[in-house]
Amino acid sequence: MAGIFSFLIFSAAIGAGLNAGLFFIFSVCIMGALGRLPAEQGIAAMQSINVVILNPWFMLAFFGTALLSLVLVAGGFMTGSPAKLYMVAGGLLFLAGTILVTIVFNVPMNNALEALQPQSEEAARLWSSTFVDWVRWNHVRTLSSVGALGCFVMAFRAA
Repeated sequence: MAGIFSFLIFSAAIGAGLNAGLFFIFSVCIMGALGRLPAEQGIAAMQSINVVILNPWFMLAFFGTALLSLVLVAGGFMTGSPAKLYMVAGGLLFLAGTILVTIVFNVPMNNALEALQPQSEEAARLWSSTFVDWVRWNHVRTLSSVGALGCFVMAFRAA
């Protein structure tokens, strides 16, 4: 059983790392670049990103890591392994701070932006308010993914 958990933990660490990198680059680069553009161009770019990102590779990294996190949280409660606390902490960090935040905060803002005509006055108003909130919640996803990665690395080490 230890071999299976080691493989699952290692896979979850890779997935959390991929997500951490994605969200990090949005926090420190992409959103800053979009914020420098006129509202209509920033909105159009974000609309394009929101279409392109929904691809099999992203889905595998995002939802695959969520599934692994669920398994590791459950497994953490069923094992006597010294890795159990790290498994549970990493899984909960990823599920709450990455998946839940995405579903509850970032996706609804993306959907609101998607419904806009970038050239409208309403779009410019929504962009300026949404931009700040979107970045703030993205920082949460970044930190949660990095935290989950750290926990999974520690769990792998302890397994």
